[in-house]
Amino acid sequence: MVVRSYNDEMEYIERISPHSWRIKKGFQPNMNVEGIFYVNSHLEKLMFDELRNSCRPGMVGGFLPGMKQIANVAALPGIVGRSVGLPDVHSGYGFAIGNMAAFDMEDPQAIVSPGGVGFDINCGVRLIRTNLFEHEVQPVKEQLAQSLFDHIPVGVGSKGIIPMNARDLDEALEMGMDWSLREGYVWAEDKEHCEEYGRMLNADPSVVSTRAKKRGLPQLGTLGAGNHYAEIQVVDEIYDKFAASKMGIDSKGQVVLMIHCGSRGFGHQVATDALVSMEKAMKRDNIETNDRQLACARINSKEGKDYLNGMAAAANFAWVNRSSMTFLARQAFAKMFNATPDDLDMHVIYDVSHNIAKMEEHIVNGKRKRLLVHRKGSTRAFPPHHPLIPVDYQLTGQPVLIGGTMGTCSYVLTGTEQGMQETFGSTCHGAGRALSRAKSRRNIDFQDVLDKLNNQGISVRVASPKLVMEEAPESYKNVSDVVDTCHAAGISKKSMKLRPIAVIKG
Repeated sequence: MVVRSYNDEMEYIERISPHSWRIKKGFQPNMNVEGIFYVNSHLEKLMFDELRNSCRPGMVGGFLPGMKQIANVAALPGIVGRSVGLPDVHSGYGFAIGNMAAFDMEDPQAIVSPGGVGFDINCGVRLIRTNLFEHEVQPVKEQLAQSLFDHIPVGVGSKGIIPMNARDLDEALEMGMDWSLREGYVWAEDKEHCEEYGRMLNADPSVVSTRAKKRGLPQLGTLGAGNHYAEIQVVDEIYDKFAASKMGIDSKGQVVLMIHCGSRGFGHQVATDALVSMEKAMKRDNIETNDRQLACARINSKEGKDYLNGMAAAANFAWVNRSSMTFLARQAFAKMFNATPDDLDMHVIYDVSHNIAKMEEHIVNGKRKRLLVHRKGSTRAFPPHHPLIPVDYQLTGQPVLIGGTMGTCSYVLTGTEQGMQETFGSTCHGAGRALSRAKSRRNIDFQDVLDKLNNQGISVRVASPKLVMEEAPESYKNVSDVVDTCHAAGISKKSMKLRPIAVIKG
């Protein structure tokens, strides 16, 4: 590992536009392609400070700075285009969170890496609209928050209430939202408004360990803890009236529900198991990486295929999980307003994943190629007229759901053609951490966080109040900076801004 001075490192970093910087080859050893990251002036400072701190003598341990991780990914075998860092990028396990990389599936050397997907496979966001307005919800906001908290199991060890046995779990892993539809938990049109239609077809429950299934079985239909939440939000700004109307949002003040969660302990175990088998595969196939955390396997090897099939099963688990919570949330609203979910127009606007690897076709250097696109802390953002997005959104581009942090606003964006060319149809996923969890716990008092939310008029229900400071807005980058950077860089387009009025957290 070469330790260079900050000024020497800066020789390899070059600004290419007001919102993007290039990482030249040589910044880290064996880079096959260049890196690029998108930032504005506020986010830029965080990125460069992180690099500056790592250049101090004796700085050892912890994750590498985001820029180094983007460059290490650029050195992986079979990568094409560029290793892309989105504005919410921050250090993670192997890949930075907010890092996107695509690998050529025709290249026998190309790899798949669990670090490029993350431990919470198919962690994602679902947005559900209602025909209610803020003035109708405000008077009963506390009761509604309590009702959601009672309906949806939350917290670290939370157990699901959707009846499940081992056979059901295997079917859910294979069928994804088709299982939820068969069991009567979702509406047929929910699937239409879901990435991959809520089911990855290559899922194979037989490659998933018994331990993963044991961890997953009791957790289906639960929110979990950490940065996961269910939020009642109000449409605060509409930037693109046409796109908003296609999503069923007609005016400011309309109430929506956002659910952010993933595959719980199941996905975590699938990733852990894969890392163990891939370390052996790397020795066997002589795969060299710059960082041990970038454990990987050839896409066409047994380990590579098993991981992709197990990851697809975990992705299906997460879609069933979000669907089960949609069912529970619809019940809570229906009870509160004494109407059916249908009367309340509680349709899914969209459901999108931000931790996943998928086979997609893209144009690389003028040629159509089949790529394995790793998106970790990065959201798919396909442009108008793309064949893989629903009919309803053909003219607007795919909706992209960007969850804010607790008490800050969230955004809905749409995909653009420029994003398709520059980032393989990918954009940011949220605010992105600025402080580590441990630092947040040391620096921030949980009571202060709760009081602050109360003063903002936000009802809060939290299962583990002691974990709240890890998710305090101060622990994160400013989500508006992140979204504005993506919008200004042209890789996605702002459609609307949502403001929370009640938060349910693990």
